[in-house]
Amino acid sequence: MYIKLLFALALSFCSALSMAATGKLLATPGVSQVEGSAGGGLVPWAQLAGYASEDEWAVNGFCSRADVTDYRLDACGMQLNLFNRVELSYAVQQFDVPALNTEIEQSISGAKIRLYGDIVYSQWPQLSMGVQHKSLEDGTVAKLVGAKNTSGTDVYLAASKLHLGALAGYNWFWNVTTRYSKANQLGLLGYGGANEGSHILVEASSAVFVSRELAIGVEYRQKANNLGLGEQDWRDLFIAWMPNKHMSVTAAYLDLGRIAGVDKQTGWYLSVTGYW
Repeated sequence: MYIKLLFALALSFCSALSMAATGKLLATPGVSQVEGSAGGGLVPWAQLAGYASEDEWAVNGFCSRADVTDYRLDACGMQLNLFNRVELSYAVQQFDVPALNTEIEQSISGAKIRLYGDIVYSQWPQLSMGVQHKSLEDGTVAKLVGAKNTSGTDVYLAASKLHLGALAGYNWFWNVTTRYSKANQLGLLGYGGANEGSHILVEASSAVFVSRELAIGVEYRQKANNLGLGEQDWRDLFIAWMPNKHMSVTAAYLDLGRIAGVDKQTGWYLSVTGYW
């Protein structure tokens, strides 16, 4: 399945030039989030994937890699935008743990619906609600560290707004997402645990467009500590390049804190999305 997703991404680049939906302004869909939704690398945003307007549909493919001190996460997926109202997504994640010679695979099926507005043209922020259902292929590691379940569903509400010329003439973007989730490390270590607290988590992103095609920003994602392993909030500093409506490239510096009891997980992130 992972090979098929890689093939789909390659196909998206080959097809993009002649088939791209172009109804939105450049860069307004955001990029691809590591769980498959449109957004930043860490946080799903209110925008729907691709450049489809209300009379178009769009399909996108992406692949991402996050490489930190002791772990590596690869993700590939596809996104479907139906008439700028509904987004459907599917992604597969592979989490490598070299110290244990172990690889964890998780599949994520997502859906998002635009409830209100447009990030540019409406007075108030665009508002969308989404769900992400996640399932581990093999839950052995999750059960070993104390997770209650090997699958689960996140529900989130996201608000996004792009302010044109707001900061010394530069465009400024922000997003706030509130998520209900029992996931441990995105679900890669299962769901729930003996140390469960609140399941309401806050995520946020902000970026400034230094040019029409280039944005520099930051993200924050609150994390639960269900397993009692000291799971910490995630942060990144990213740069996103969107030279046209056929592709985007995102690079980031990651600070993921403690993962599975191992401190100082910092490193880099790279993601490429093709649109058609």
